[in-house]
Amino acid sequence: MRPTSISVLVVAGLAAAAVGWLLLSFTYSTLPELPWSPVIVLAVLAVAEGLLAQNTAARIQRKPGTPRVDPLAVARYVALAKASALVGAISAGFSAGLLAFLAMEPTQAAHDDLPVAVGSAVSAAALVGAALWLERSCRIPEQPDSEDENDLGRPTGLL
Repeated sequence: MRPTSISVLVVAGLAAAAVGWLLLSFTYSTLPELPWSPVIVLAVLAVAEGLLAQNTAARIQRKPGTPRVDPLAVARYVALAKASALVGAISAGFSAGLLAFLAMEPTQAAHDDLPVAVGSAVSAAALVGAALWLERSCRIPEQPDSEDENDLGRPTGLL
């Protein structure tokens, strides 16, 4: 499995920003006030994945006092991280498009929705960061070469 490509996340975010901008430019006047629930959900997911990344990294590096990690669980964490990074990038892009639209809209309703848009963009960016950290935490640390492990300082008899 290959690491998540940052360019894919950027393209997904830019596409979502464009879609968000276009969607809102046609429908904003008919929408109700923006809810805070997506902001809370994205923030909770970011915190959960950050804690999971910290715990997984400690377990993979076999730090003292940590139990061994289940390889199947690590595979699931990587799948979660890859999916969360993409969802976070799309959410961040959509929120950025929303934020740009609201910043240029002169109405009081748009001004009132700005804090939600900022919170959504920040929590989505935090989710992307936590997901990439979790993915990185699931990597196996580099092992020394096997020749170096067998070389215990004893002469081999070869010149």
